[in-house]
Amino acid sequence: MTAAAFLAFAPYSLLGAVTIVVMLAIAAHRSHRLAAFSTIAGLALCCIALPLAAPASPTSVTPLFIIDGTALFYSGLVLGSALIVAILSYVYFGNRDQAPREEYYLLLLTATLGAAVLPASVHFASFFLGLETLSVALLGLIAYASPREDAAEAGMKYLILGGAASAFLLFGMALIYADLGTLSFARIGALSQAGSAPDFYRLVGVAMIITGIGFKLSLVPFHLWTPDIYEGAPAPVTGFIAVVSKIAVFAVILRYFVLAESPDDASLRTGLAAIAILSMIAGNLLALLQNNLKRLLAYSSIAHLGYLLVAFLAAGSLGPEAAAYYLAAYAVTNLGAFGVIGLLSTPGAGRDADRIDDFRGLFRSHPFLAGSLALMLLSLAGIPPTMGFIAKFYLIAAGIGAGLFWPVTALVIGSVIGLYYYLRVLVAMAMPVPAQLPTPVPADPTALPAMPALAGNAVIALLLALLLALGAYPAPAIALIRMTIGTPF
Repeated sequence: MTAAAFLAFAPYSLLGAVTIVVMLAIAAHRSHRLAAFSTIAGLALCCIALPLAAPASPTSVTPLFIIDGTALFYSGLVLGSALIVAILSYVYFGNRDQAPREEYYLLLLTATLGAAVLPASVHFASFFLGLETLSVALLGLIAYASPREDAAEAGMKYLILGGAASAFLLFGMALIYADLGTLSFARIGALSQAGSAPDFYRLVGVAMIITGIGFKLSLVPFHLWTPDIYEGAPAPVTGFIAVVSKIAVFAVILRYFVLAESPDDASLRTGLAAIAILSMIAGNLLALLQNNLKRLLAYSSIAHLGYLLVAFLAAGSLGPEAAAYYLAAYAVTNLGAFGVIGLLSTPGAGRDADRIDDFRGLFRSHPFLAGSLALMLLSLAGIPPTMGFIAKFYLIAAGIGAGLFWPVTALVIGSVIGLYYYLRVLVAMAMPVPAQLPTPVPADPTALPAMPALAGNAVIALLLALLLALGAYPAPAIALIRMTIGTPF
């Protein structure tokens, strides 16, 4: 490995080292605070290391990885989101339940390591290993440290359906290898362009890869696992699933289709457009029926991944920019929404405070958290002056520029439908506090010890500031995206 490659890969090596250090620290001394602070500090160091690695990019690190602007940008989103999840996890678990929590942070770091390497993957081997590292760690996170039966059930469902998705992916990769004799994305693209029309093996292989990725991104019709997993997992873990895993998988599949598949393949584009339209419409319609905020956000995420496919199909120069900005806005808003749910929840209770009725009167009892959640939901609906408005405007511009009439129409219709169910939550927060309080009663964040309460409110305030600042003045974020995503794959 050259010095440039070593420097470019340093953030990922550092993340692996941090995981080992936290594991050894847990073995030496069991302390929730030590494990949490070590994890938070390690993730912060990895975030700092990313811009230091930028001068050495783009560079190949073995045939498995390429560190370029795209990899650094999406890895930065993954690491920054994981850092926020780690802080919210400390607030969620800290001093409310005395059961051991140290291994939770080890699983969180392992999942983050798997997610962080995916945007840099240019080979099926690194793609699959990174995805399985992420998925196996997520199994433990979903069911870990929770006495609730629905958490264990959610973990079992993710195990079964995640295993099925991985089987589809692996068999699809095997079929492509049988046809072309290579697992490298770039080599697959070169051989495909040099050869004749794709044969049966390769067509079936691509279809199976789309099926596996559809499960991982919870796209229709592969979405049925999503609401149960979102509801059963602890609130910070749900935020991790909704944000970190989706960013990582979307980034690697974007790289795969740019390098290995022809963007002019009419059958591929038609299939992806159909999946996008179904996800946008079905996700929003099913969200209308939900009385649980986690399940509502689960169906919302299905619709938002359908929106993202519009940027994916748009390609060109505007498509990748629109996708990058949309993912950044999606991360800020969903982390903020699940962060508020986590702050209002008591882990020892039978469930999180996630039913819409739990939020009645929240504007009176917790005005800061209520106002923050309201703005996060308005951003998901695409209302100015939030990041969500700029992100949807970007998507629509990219879709219209590429002539994607039906997907853009579905995006607009889905956004109108979504506005209704987001406003339902705002109306509930503005209603008077009911005389008969639901069970469990939402926790009072001010009753927490000073440090967790301050950390939780600080994270929500930071996300809120980003949401409004980059919604009113998106130029810095767009400039960063053009500087990084604009580099060639």
